[in-house]
Amino acid sequence: MTLGDTLGLTDSQELRIVRGLQLVLVALLGYGIATFQFGISGRAGLALGITLLPAWLRWEYGYSMDAGLVLWITAAVILHTMGSLWLYEQYQWYDEIAHTVSASVIAGLGYAAFRAFELHSNEMNVPATFRSVFIVIFVLAIGVVWEVLEFALGGEVVTVYGIDDIVTDFVFNAVGAVIVAIWGIGYVSEFVRFFGRRFRSTSNN
Repeated sequence: MTLGDTLGLTDSQELRIVRGLQLVLVALLGYGIATFQFGISGRAGLALGITLLPAWLRWEYGYSMDAGLVLWITAAVILHTMGSLWLYEQYQWYDEIAHTVSASVIAGLGYAAFRAFELHSNEMNVPATFRSVFIVIFVLAIGVVWEVLEFALGGEVVTVYGIDDIVTDFVFNAVGAVIVAIWGIGYVSEFVRFFGRRFRSTSNN
């Protein structure tokens, strides 16, 4: 079962939602440029670029991503982009939801790459329990890198809210990772196959 099946939406419905969210990002990008608020335009531009990755994968590698997964990725970046405008400051729960969703996307991608490498290698045979542990560790490691980047950028592109916020971010990053480890592995099986094909293609060159 795909994520699209679970959501109960047709591919065309999901893609219309994605296009609508992308238009919101385009509007934010234009607004940031027109008002010389380049922090807004930078965040919107980066988010828009991420939402276009599925189209690039289809063009470059002939890989058509499930519409549910495209919506999952798009929802994660739009949540963070909208939150960085003012919602993070107003609602603590919004920050928690955004980090949980984005962490689940990172967890899914990390698991898919790890599992594909495991299947590709004749020397790896990883117990299922360790795969779940890997998902959580991988997400937390990416979280550390992100927090370092936040401080390095000094609030120009992302806003640093303090130590309490960092701790909360890590807690809900872990929540997103655990959700994928328990319930979400099956939804990224097509990512596993895609990464597996790329590993085989690379090894044959």
